[in-house]
Formats: sequence, C-alpha cells, structure tokens
Amino acid sequence: MKSGDKSRLGVIRLISAAIKQREVDERVALDDEQVITVLDKMCKQRRESIEQYEKANRDDLAQQEAFELEIIKSYLPAELTAEELTKLITEAISVNNASSIRDMGTVMAYLKPEIQGRADLAKVSQQIKALLNTP
Repeated sequence: MKSGDKSRLGVIRLISAAIKQREVDERVALDDEQVITVLDKMCKQRRESIEQYEKANRDDLAQQEAFELEIIKSYLPAELTAEELTKLITEAISVNNASSIRDMGTVMAYLKPEIQGRADLAKVSQQIKALLNTP
C-alpha cells in the first residue's frame, strides 16, 4: 500500500479475499497448507483464463491474468525442477507398486501433499500417465 503500486495491491486484496472467503465458508482458520491450496487454485484459474483469452485474441486481458499469476506465484513455495519432480514421481510409483494406469489415483494421492503449490498438477498427471504407460 505504501509503495503506491495499485495493480499489485489489487492482486494482494484478491488473495486476501479468497482466503477469508474460504475461512468464512468452512468456519475455520486456514493453516499454511490450506492457504497454499487456495493460492494453487487461484493459479490454476489464471492459467485457464490466459489460455481462453489467448484463443479469443484478447491479449490485454491475458496480460492482466499473467500479471496476477506472477504475483500469486510469489506467495507460493518455490517450484520443483523437472529433475526433482521426476524423482518424486518415480519414487511414488515404486512406493505404491504402481504398474498400470489404474494405479494413477494412488500415485497422485501420495504425491499431492508434497507437490501442492510447487508444480502444476495437470502436468504431473500427464507425466505419471507417460511413465505408467511405458512398458
């Protein structure tokens, strides 16, 4: 607020409102893990919006969503590198003795607490599918 960056302040207010809304809806005070879940959901919404705006040739709106996405990401833990993510996925597959695509749910359930807010779950899902489909 003191810096006068109104666009950044607007995004911070969106974040605060989303957290408060969830606290009111569930009548609980959110812990760090739940706040990360809220922020991760907001990031996913922004990514989907950017995709839709780019398809509609609305670059102005896509840029605004990209700006909001970067601000929200700054409040999330550092993203996992591709190597770290691959290591976690292969570990989860071996721990759960996953051998086919039917075991994907157990692998995702095992991974989700570790990667929430640190990786795009859709991309993780695709990578797990690729590894489980490989003979």
